Amino acid sequence: MGKLIGNIGKFFSEAIARIFGPNDDRYPATGAQPFEGDPYHESSEPKI
Repeated sequence: MGKLIGNIGKFFSEAIARIFGPNDDRYPATGAQPFEGDPYHESSEPKI
């Protein structure tokens, strides 16, 4: 019974440490991406 309570406590403490700990994401530094599309112009046609 004591081991079960210890395992439950360890489970929750590890979860809390993961939630509130530093990020471990390894995303590449991409910076600003250039826009290569056409700008949006609202047409003068009436909306249906």
